[in-house]
Amino acid sequence: MGESFIDQYIINQSYWLEDGVPDAEKLTDNHETDILIAGAGIAGITAGLLLIKEGFKVTIADANRVFQGTTGYTTAKVTAQHGMVYDQFISQHGKEKAKLYYDANTEAMNWMKQQISEHEIDCDFSVQEAGIYTIDQPEQLEKEWKAYQTLGIAGEFTDEMPYDIGAAAVLKMPNQFQFHPVKYLKALLDEYIKHGGEIYEKTRLLDADEHSNGVEAKTEDGYVIKAKKLIAATHFPFVDFKGLYFSRLKPERSYTSAAIVDGSFAEGMYISAENPTKSIRMTPYKDGKKLLIIGGEGHKTGQNDIEGSRYQRLESFAKAKFGVTDFKYRWSSQDLYTVSGIPYAGLVTGHHDHIYIATGFRKWGMTGGTAAAHIIKDLITHKHNRFQELFNPADHDVSSSIGTFVSENANVGAELVKGKLKSPGKTEEDILSGEGGIIKDHSGKTGAYRDEEGNLHKVDITCTHMGCECAWNQDERSWDCPCHGSRFSFDGAVLEGPAVTPLKKK
Repeated sequence: MGESFIDQYIINQSYWLEDGVPDAEKLTDNHETDILIAGAGIAGITAGLLLIKEGFKVTIADANRVFQGTTGYTTAKVTAQHGMVYDQFISQHGKEKAKLYYDANTEAMNWMKQQISEHEIDCDFSVQEAGIYTIDQPEQLEKEWKAYQTLGIAGEFTDEMPYDIGAAAVLKMPNQFQFHPVKYLKALLDEYIKHGGEIYEKTRLLDADEHSNGVEAKTEDGYVIKAKKLIAATHFPFVDFKGLYFSRLKPERSYTSAAIVDGSFAEGMYISAENPTKSIRMTPYKDGKKLLIIGGEGHKTGQNDIEGSRYQRLESFAKAKFGVTDFKYRWSSQDLYTVSGIPYAGLVTGHHDHIYIATGFRKWGMTGGTAAAHIIKDLITHKHNRFQELFNPADHDVSSSIGTFVSENANVGAELVKGKLKSPGKTEEDILSGEGGIIKDHSGKTGAYRDEEGNLHKVDITCTHMGCECAWNQDERSWDCPCHGSRFSFDGAVLEGPAVTPLKKK
């Protein structure tokens, strides 16, 4: 494996979470509130702050710890440049919607800047240019540049960037920014609590029932939370069956490695046009040093088609292109893609009046989550928001993306069948310390993981969401569902939804 099990877990952590997260209580009784928000990430906390300032009683509940969803494992680029999307959006959705998407993310970015300035938030904020670079697709990047010109987006098409990595062309977007997401969110959470907001962690919601006057949500401990409105900002909406969201969202894992570099290392936020993508940025570190943060190597959750470690692939890239060797942090995240490419923010379906969702930010949740929070706040307070129809989950135009919808759900069906038919390839004796895999034992096909002390942890790998067979993810020591992206720890505990019930232990 190249490094010990213990070293792997010391290194496998997000830099953003190194100094810890705020403590919150666990809900231990029934509860009543005006607005219940599920999820303590950027979308949930921003929505909570906006709504409590409108005079509502607001409660945030998170299944795990505060900030420890996708927000704590981001690369924290704050930009309206989301890869090569604008040429695609013009083709699929037309110029007006493509420009609205740009405006929504730009307005979200400007609101975040305002909060940082107004509240003097110390969060390693710095204005940066964002850039897409290509090694061998200059024609595709030039099409994206023409889309910028069509939409009136400020940019520059060049062959220059601050790193010598063989780029044939670079498309830059000026005046974007980067920050430390946890330091930023701590300040927003403090402001939320100062205004009387309540927050509970380790409080997983299992389901929610809507009635004429509001919503009743049930926790895994059997408590009931009554609210006038519910916002599911849980990354994958735990109310997914209400709008069949499991069929409309594609989950993808991506990975990040960070290395200590000299303080003179060049700045800028860049991402490759080629797949699998490579994302590049710096952040201030200790003693005048910086961290070089390299992200990417994305793949559909539970469907890893390469041998070896995704982290090692990122680190090999960084060593080859930048000559760095002092890697200190590794982390990963899960992102959701809608079939249209545009996030969902609004009522869960056209038949609901009190349940809202915010999801599908396709790796750009800093601006996407902020924009979603503003849209939902305006919907609840009956104010028109010019982006509400673009992000409306109930009215999303998927006609131009029907091929994506069909192919993704065909992929789910194929994975379901493949998982049921696949024969175990290992025995208990084959599972070494720090490793996992599917074995055959007296109870049939079983997931097994052996810890450092030699104990074997066995689980039923049938996903508790819709019955697909989970696959072992060696990089993250987890059981990942290839159908809808649920993830479980080696002992079966839920790490990511849509599943809310653990795997059965054997």
